[in-house]
Amino acid sequence: MHPGIWRSQKRATRPEHRTTVDATDDATERDRIDRRPMMENIARRFVTTLAIGVGMGLWLWLGFPSVAAAIASPANQGMVTEVSVHLGTPAGELTFVPDHLQFEAGKRYKLILDNPSPEKHYFTAKDFADGIWTQKVEAGKVEVKGAIHELELKPGALAEWVFVPERSGTYPLRCTIAGHTEAGMVGEIAIAP
Repeated sequence: MHPGIWRSQKRATRPEHRTTVDATDDATERDRIDRRPMMENIARRFVTTLAIGVGMGLWLWLGFPSVAAAIASPANQGMVTEVSVHLGTPAGELTFVPDHLQFEAGKRYKLILDNPSPEKHYFTAKDFADGIWTQKVEAGKVEVKGAIHELELKPGALAEWVFVPERSGTYPLRCTIAGHTEAGMVGEIAIAP
């Protein structure tokens, strides 16, 4: 006979057995049944966490760290290639000097931008910026981190952009101030694989 049916019959035929023992037995049985899914869930989470930890450890041990982590390591801090670009000229010419920039994917660069001209200029290369990892941009006593798409340099300003190209391609460069692009303040940035 099923235990639940026996208890029901026992209670119906023998009222003296309706005690807290039966209620405790029912509660114990219910708790045991209710805890089973919880314990299974805890075990499943433990195994998943363990597998993720082992997988990440193996991934790092095999030498596949992210570009950002590899570049940011103290051993690589001195490994940077500097490239200088002038936005305009002291005579007020609307040009980038040089107007063609070449980078290699995976290498760390410091792009030093200065504006020797008497008016402000923009260094705008959105598609290029989308294909790189920016470590920082420094201008004066300010350091900016995160995605950068355009820099404005006022007359006499200097900015340093530290980055690692990730996606190869050829990208347009231009100054977006009205009339500057049309006057020829354009260039090209190429990232080799």
